[in-house]
Amino acid sequence: MDVCKHCFSLIVFMTFLYVTSTLAANANYNVQSYGAKGDGKSDSNKAFLAAWAAACASTSPATVYVPPGRFLLGSATTFEGQICKSKAIRFQIDGTIVAPSDYNVIGKADNWIKFVRVTGVSIVGGTLDAKGAALWSCKNSGKSCPNGAGTLAFYNSNNIVIDGLSSQNSQKFHIRIESCHNAKLQGVKVSAAGNSPNTDGIHVQLSTGVTILNSHIGTGDDCISIGPGNSNLWIENIACGPGHGISIGSLGWKEHECGVQNVTVKTITFTGTQNGLRIKTWARPSNGFVKNVVFQHAFMSNVKHPIIIDQNYSPNHQNCPHQGSGVKISNIKYKDIHGISATEVAVTFDCSKTEPCNGITLGDVNLTYKDHPAQASCSNAGGTSSGLVTPASCL
Repeated sequence: MDVCKHCFSLIVFMTFLYVTSTLAANANYNVQSYGAKGDGKSDSNKAFLAAWAAACASTSPATVYVPPGRFLLGSATTFEGQICKSKAIRFQIDGTIVAPSDYNVIGKADNWIKFVRVTGVSIVGGTLDAKGAALWSCKNSGKSCPNGAGTLAFYNSNNIVIDGLSSQNSQKFHIRIESCHNAKLQGVKVSAAGNSPNTDGIHVQLSTGVTILNSHIGTGDDCISIGPGNSNLWIENIACGPGHGISIGSLGWKEHECGVQNVTVKTITFTGTQNGLRIKTWARPSNGFVKNVVFQHAFMSNVKHPIIIDQNYSPNHQNCPHQGSGVKISNIKYKDIHGISATEVAVTFDCSKTEPCNGITLGDVNLTYKDHPAQASCSNAGGTSSGLVTPASCL
């Protein structure tokens, strides 16, 4: 009997240890416990920062929980991670985080929600609503307006995950990844009007090891834009439209600029976009480069410029320097690119007169215009084609 009591006491004690250790290992910080209100009107900025500070101080994995409701972040908010003890913080969002209705409140900030020097942060689920439509109208009317804030940004951070997040109506870029290492974005949904200016869906710059998967992006600018200084990017299974396509660039604005290399873009559907697969550089001196890029398995539906390299990039013909681009473009592969062009010229390689493109390869390309083979245009471009290629290669 004493043995049985001893065994029972030991089981109770071990169960207690297991439960307490599990709770400690999964510390949960609900923003409502820190004063946040899901009424869409009360500013929850301080509550979010307090929940972050608590999670940051945890010595074990922690969760900042945003329950169902509409939570106003009434000012630009920075989550700083340099002194965090926890290296695994999960933002679980079951509600919607909304910006102020007055675009001037955050319109002069670089970003509305920003993470700086964090490691192991995951954002899972939820919606970010930046309420940018009024600012778009202001900009499109030609009036004097603030530049606008990006919705979500990570800077100088490592091991980042964004999973199942929706971003809508951003004032400017929806999601920005800059100076980061190892970031995975999947199941992301981006939505903004087709005429919303500078609302890139996902922008990546000065980063390595970034993966973007299984996402739907419709916006007023590039669905995905790849800036200077990126390497080892993998982009797969993306639906893009409306928007300006998937773009490497613009590059070469600065004379001394880091290059872009080792990029794979595959299994993409473009619907009604301005461009499909694009590389764009300014026509001015630069030591930048683009090399080792694979564009594969893409379908175009009514796309104005399905395949384009534009080394004389000058939006709205402004700030056009009329010089040869110094950005060197080499080893660019296009494989299994099919669909319908909205213009007669479906393939454009307008390369630099001072640094011609080389190593372009086309294989299994079939692009039509009004039920007829489309056309191709080449300038200062060198490469080869293999298999069926329509339009006929101009390389």
